[in-house]
Amino acid sequence: MEALHIIGDEHQSLAAILHAIRFMLKEVAAGRLEADRQLFRAMVHYLDAYAEQRHHPKEDLLFERLAQRSDEGREALAELAVQHAAAPQRIAVLQAALADYLADAGRFAAFAEAFEHYADFYRQHMLLEEDVALPLVRKHLSAEDWADLDAAFRAEMAGKALGDGEREDFAALFSKLVDCAPAPLGFGPRPWRDG
Repeated sequence: MEALHIIGDEHQSLAAILHAIRFMLKEVAAGRLEADRQLFRAMVHYLDAYAEQRHHPKEDLLFERLAQRSDEGREALAELAVQHAAAPQRIAVLQAALADYLADAGRFAAFAEAFEHYADFYRQHMLLEEDVALPLVRKHLSAEDWADLDAAFRAEMAGKALGDGEREDFAALFSKLVDCAPAPLGFGPRPWRDG
């Protein structure tokens, strides 16, 4: 069940970034932290490139295999499929609010509101996966299923499957985000620097 450990680790990383952004937005709004708009940009990039483009395809593999093995949880799986399919539109709303904020610091409140909508959705989305879908995956998949899925996940982690194009080093990006995020979430605040 290596695949489940990978999904669990990714959920923890995504939850940490969501929490960090929420914390920083509240601190900026309260005047206790100077906004690092480029750090916000890097964090939203992480949510798009990692969560929406890399993480969801792995979950789809698990959920498709579950649908082949059982009718249990069919409604939850259908809802998750709709949510995954809507990811490009959902992240585009957040990215547009961020672009407006990057162009005009006076658009901070609109960006913060767009982020809250995104984070609230994502929290509910992960709960549906963790409370309903993943327990059913554990219940219904066979040892052969797990061997196939673990191999597919290992190949994806090595950059050999589930997507084309140049691979981004998300572990390094996550570490850099933590390095720049303010305490108590990270080691900063340090200004974000591309490269």
